[in-house]
Amino acid sequence: MLLKGKIRLPNTIVPRFPDRIKPPEKKKEDDDHAEGREEEELRTFQVGGGGGEERSEGEIWPDDGDENWTVSRAHHRIKIDIGREVSWDKRSELEFELSQKVVNLEALRSIASCGHLAEEFRSIVWKLLLGYLPAEKDLWEGELAKNRLRYAELKRELLLNPSEFLMEEDEASNSSMPGRDNEAGGLLCRREISNGDHPLCLGNGSIWNQYFKDAEIVEQIDRDLHRTHQDIKFFSGDSSFSRKNLEAMRNILLLFAKLNPAIGYVQGMNEVLAPLYYVFRMNQEGEDASEAEADSFECFVQLLSGSVDHFCQQLDNSSVGIHSTLLHFSELLKANDGELWRHLDASKMNPQFYAFRWITLLLTQEFELSSIMRIWDYLLSNPSGVQEVLLRVCCAMLLCVRHELVCGDFISNLKLLQHYPEVDLEHVLDVASHLKTPVSSYQPYSII
Repeated sequence: MLLKGKIRLPNTIVPRFPDRIKPPEKKKEDDDHAEGREEEELRTFQVGGGGGEERSEGEIWPDDGDENWTVSRAHHRIKIDIGREVSWDKRSELEFELSQKVVNLEALRSIASCGHLAEEFRSIVWKLLLGYLPAEKDLWEGELAKNRLRYAELKRELLLNPSEFLMEEDEASNSSMPGRDNEAGGLLCRREISNGDHPLCLGNGSIWNQYFKDAEIVEQIDRDLHRTHQDIKFFSGDSSFSRKNLEAMRNILLLFAKLNPAIGYVQGMNEVLAPLYYVFRMNQEGEDASEAEADSFECFVQLLSGSVDHFCQQLDNSSVGIHSTLLHFSELLKANDGELWRHLDASKMNPQFYAFRWITLLLTQEFELSSIMRIWDYLLSNPSGVQEVLLRVCCAMLLCVRHELVCGDFISNLKLLQHYPEVDLEHVLDVASHLKTPVSSYQPYSII
């Protein structure tokens, strides 16, 4: 799937709603040692947690480099801490829907939008709601195999180090000429090196020249990745597990940039990718890490297809650019709270100062990862598309701090909205679902 210039995908993106996620309450124990050990475990495996686990004397642990075991244990802990809030009747309903030969997407949207999406099912539900998997279960295996193979081929074509690429070419050439070494009396044959194959060649057709250009993009990606959710060990630290996660995310972002040169890599794309890769990697159920990488790439492309023009500066002032979206956002606020809109407008509080980041990064920098997943469940469950409901959530965020905004001046309000306070997330989403649509209703554009 070579995407040139702009993402071109079928309009099958569906928004969803996340489950209610809160930090687990720690039980008080009389045994101080037991309490300390339990808190250390939670700090290691909670969403947003940090720190390491202690090894009890005599306890047998797998090798630290066993990443499959690491994912399995971490996922088990997260399921206990987060999944406990999903009632068993809703869990059974979700399991029933996913067990059908043809999954009822409308039922999935309803379950997820109400916050009843159990953690262990989020990966498969997101793939369904993003259109990555078809509703027909019998087609899942074939679709996954096809998409993962295509991703592996794209990586080999576009991300392979030139030295490795040329070495593979030599091996393929030698294997097709089995008598070549014997004819040379056992001596190694010298390989003819074309200008394009030479590391010092600066020509546009040189694979080495392109490789060095890509290195500049990789440097920017790496800077951003090392700032991604630094409080979560999944993304940070010196463990082989976290390093492999960042490497996979780097591959995804670089491949996206190379396939879409008109857009390239834009700072903040790492934040949009992080929840997807986290969910798919932590819900693998025995699958290889490369498969989570491939799935994340495809879903990342799907997710950005509805808002990719927000990342293109040349389109900022067009009908599909970010300024047009911010105008629709302002109209939505005006229709639902004229007094607040007038106050912000009078104080020169331009939505670009705060909502630009909210919209382009899908609220990934305003909340903790657990809350982001809840919000994304809500966004992805909306049949009208992510962008339409995203503006509603952003508007609801303003309404939920209305008192502070009306009483504040430009400086205090700017600080408040650029560092959004902790609020009742379920209330925000409820407010968003009851907003009225302005007369010039926002029609989210689609990419064919």
